[in-house]
Amino acid sequence: MTTRDWQAWHAPYDDASSFLARRLAIVQRRIREAVDAAPAGPLRAVSACAGQGRDLIGALCDHPRRHDVVARLIELDERNAEAARAAAREAGLGGVQVVAGDAGISDAYAGAVPAGLVLVCGVFGNITDGDVAHVVQRLPELCAPGATAIWTRHRLPPDLTPAIRGWFERAGFDEIGFDAPEGMIFSVGANRLRGEPRPLQPGVRLFRFVGFDALLA
Repeated sequence: MTTRDWQAWHAPYDDASSFLARRLAIVQRRIREAVDAAPAGPLRAVSACAGQGRDLIGALCDHPRRHDVVARLIELDERNAEAARAAAREAGLGGVQVVAGDAGISDAYAGAVPAGLVLVCGVFGNITDGDVAHVVQRLPELCAPGATAIWTRHRLPPDLTPAIRGWFERAGFDEIGFDAPEGMIFSVGANRLRGEPRPLQPGVRLFRFVGFDALLA
């Protein structure tokens, strides 16, 4: 894994004009839409490489259905995991569990899936193209019927997002939305599983987190 300081990486979120803050606002909107559309009752959610949990926790903190959501946030950096735990406590989100572990292996999701909401935000720009394709292919193993998957990816050349959108289609997902603001390099995708979920396979390496900087180098 890259040696970048992933706790310091979150600092631009506090600047409303930063691209990270603008991306976060779109991701939170997509999360709220997914929660609004989910059937009444408990809603499971999982978040890979969750960082400080700003997307899910920020979207749920004042949502009318916030107590319906039972979530597992998986984050390798213990400092970020602890920040996410503190944020969940402050927001009164007792259903949000934060686990310090490797989201790149399927065992990290055992007991938390099938989920109606799957977040893969901040992941696809930090792993190889082949791993992106592999993750999308295996996402039905994390999903409940009709689940929503929300993902992000930069659009720097060569832009991988057209391929990613095609991979979601082939994996049995319908596209709900694709946000690619003009003048910004980021994009946010939202897809709903139309096909059948598959059982989670234990011990599978889904991806290896390489890091954006290392991939560019």
